[in-house]
Amino acid sequence: MPADTATKAPAPVTSQNRLDLLAAVLARAKTLGADAADAVVVDSTAISVAHRLGKPEGIERAESADLGLRVFLGKRQAVASTTDLRPEGLDGLAEQALAMAKAAPEDKWCGLADPALLAHDIPDLDIADAAEPAPETLQEMAAAAEDAARAHSGITNSEGGEAGWSRRHVALANSDGFTGAYAATHAGISVSVLAGNGTGMERDYDYESKTHLADLGDPAALGRSAAERTLRRLNPRKAATARVPVVFENRLAGRLLRALAGAIAGPAIARGTSFLKSAMGKEIFPSAITIVDDPHRRRGLHSKPFDGEGVANRRTVLVENGVLKTWLLDSTSARQLGLATTGHAARGTSSPPSPAPTNLYMEPGAVTFAELIADIKAGLLVTELMGMGVNAVTGDYSQGAAGFWIENGALAYPVSEITIAANLKDMFRNLAAASDLVFRSGTDAPSLRIEGMTVAGK
Repeated sequence: MPADTATKAPAPVTSQNRLDLLAAVLARAKTLGADAADAVVVDSTAISVAHRLGKPEGIERAESADLGLRVFLGKRQAVASTTDLRPEGLDGLAEQALAMAKAAPEDKWCGLADPALLAHDIPDLDIADAAEPAPETLQEMAAAAEDAARAHSGITNSEGGEAGWSRRHVALANSDGFTGAYAATHAGISVSVLAGNGTGMERDYDYESKTHLADLGDPAALGRSAAERTLRRLNPRKAATARVPVVFENRLAGRLLRALAGAIAGPAIARGTSFLKSAMGKEIFPSAITIVDDPHRRRGLHSKPFDGEGVANRRTVLVENGVLKTWLLDSTSARQLGLATTGHAARGTSSPPSPAPTNLYMEPGAVTFAELIADIKAGLLVTELMGMGVNAVTGDYSQGAAGFWIENGALAYPVSEITIAANLKDMFRNLAAASDLVFRSGTDAPSLRIEGMTVAGK
């Protein structure tokens, strides 16, 4: 990586000046008659560069500041947001929010978080770079990745290499006295290339993302990986329709955890619209499976020191030895279910909080990837998924896929234009994990083998 990786950026807003701004907004809302209120301000900076076919293709930079105010009148609530942070703009925001609340329907579950659950100690999670990188640094990274990919024999075209960096500063306050602020940065690099010609062309990619730019690996190695992934996809076949073991590659296996997170989110449980609505305390995975959500993971991509309501958050075991242990709850959904929030509230500036995971991952299994597939006489390794195919109410799962056919414990040939299908309840119960967990996206799992899925091909 180049030695000169950073340049002085304009001084960022401070936590204190943003908290002072929120204090003024909350005071104005109370003066206008709000029974309670909370407010959040988010300042964002993002820079990205693109490099294609050996030449710089573009550079973009964006800055924004948004403030959201939520007010309560009895059991009525309303949210208003603005990008106008001048005093007169914020006075108008408070007036607008109160007018909206007067017209809103009653919601007996709404309200601020229980003051006893608010965070008092804000942990340092080391999730922010000290300085913004120079555009030239990002350009060199994108170029190195794409150049390395295009250097591979057989690569015929490129969708380009990209590198980016962003910073997000969040400040939150409420009328019960909570104040807190933190900053988080994300750095990433990706490259996508093509191989073959005409109708025989294939595409693949590779990417990496970290909180700190210095933690990113060698861009050239990433480019070589993207090229190798693309070349191995040439000359795919259509798999025959069959019921076989299906293995999800570790870089996309986390999508199954997203389906789990949606199914155990408090609002879906309260509405009775989840296929796991009666699963609390039951074994929904094999006993070897443990799934964790950890907002305090150091340098974690989705780490944060408190949740979107100011509640103290913590590492939470969602599934332990196969047994579902908890829902994902914010204060509103917790009240609906007669429970306490689990500290999973997430929010933007224009809507009320709702529950969501942070750094969600499945703990690795005991076997290597090679051991995971060693006894598969005929099966499928999935390396790409297309479309959205999960019915949250029934758990039915069906997605377009591509990957590699497995024969006698080894990858035999690439396959494409297939569909895989099953029910998530059955998939969860018939799942085995490899040992190759990589923290790549913030929702991560090792390679997963699922018995008895239907593969629909030719």
